[in-house]
Amino acid sequence: MRNIMTRFFVFALFLCASLEAFAQFHTLKIPQTSNRVTETQQLAVTDITINYSSPSVNGRDVWNNPNIIPQKGEPIAWRAGANMNTTISFSTDVRIEGQLLEAGTYGFHIIPDGNDFELLFAHNHDQWGSYYLDKENDISLAVNVNGEACEFSEKLDYEFLDWTPDSVTIGLEWADKRIPFKVSVDLETTVVESFRSELRGINTYHWQAWNDAARWCLDHNTNLEEALQWANRSINGGFNGFAANKNLTNLATKALLLQKMERSDEVSAVLDEASGMVVNAMEANSTSMLMLRLDQPKKALDFVTSKIKEYPEAWFLKINKGVSLYFLNDSKRAVKELEAVLPKTPEQFQPRVKEIIAEVQSGTYQLPF
Repeated sequence: MRNIMTRFFVFALFLCASLEAFAQFHTLKIPQTSNRVTETQQLAVTDITINYSSPSVNGRDVWNNPNIIPQKGEPIAWRAGANMNTTISFSTDVRIEGQLLEAGTYGFHIIPDGNDFELLFAHNHDQWGSYYLDKENDISLAVNVNGEACEFSEKLDYEFLDWTPDSVTIGLEWADKRIPFKVSVDLETTVVESFRSELRGINTYHWQAWNDAARWCLDHNTNLEEALQWANRSINGGFNGFAANKNLTNLATKALLLQKMERSDEVSAVLDEASGMVVNAMEANSTSMLMLRLDQPKKALDFVTSKIKEYPEAWFLKINKGVSLYFLNDSKRAVKELEAVLPKTPEQFQPRVKEIIAEVQSGTYQLPF
């Protein structure tokens, strides 16, 4: 009987232990003290996603209690949050504090030493906390930063600060301390590579996508040869001309690219195409301004003079005529044209026309951009 009871007791313990083990691994959502947070921000075309559990201060001295945040890696690094290790993902290559880190998902761990912090990015990112972090084999990048004071935050969170076109500072904030680190990207490389990829997908059927990619390169003075190909694709379409859409927008992009590439002998032909597509006074306005931006004031004068006959009530075309004369070094006639159109200009625009007249007289007028 004693043996039977002993075996039953051992079996009961085993069963309880097994049930407890099974209870820990399921997909049921249970309220957590440290809520799970997933945040994604886009830096240029780079998606940055941080996934972490957010503990509360609860009146504790979190930064000086080694039972909450281990110090100097003893006995382990800190998981930079709670529960599972914090992860951070980058959709393109980035630089962390100036050091290269390849695209991917990384476990994010921290080793505090007073107000100095070693930040660890681990390619082995699927871990419970930092207990099993292998510093010798798991770390793709380690950088050192200093902490700084911040406004009190009861919940641990990550803030995105100090944005520029190609960088952002990510700050872990908890209680009254922030641990900041700068993330930067190679703007031109990442954007152009992203365009190449996206233009092979559904965007290949949209003239606007090809034009916008070309225009971005134009505005940033990069990748101009390929940008011209993209502008032509927007105009002429793909295989057998599929999805072709020649219009004033993509012709303007092409003309500006040719000018930037010092192929001005080809610009005039593109402008002739554009002028032949104008169907209203507003399009005549934008086309004449494009001619002026491309340093072709004689073409602009001839074009706008003909369009004034077609649209005699378009007062803004008469302003463009005066400006064209100015860039042809005939300031006297330019002022005369501008003064003549002033009474016909809507009242809210008259102050600006008076300014243009004064700038033409002083030789300081510049085209708006």
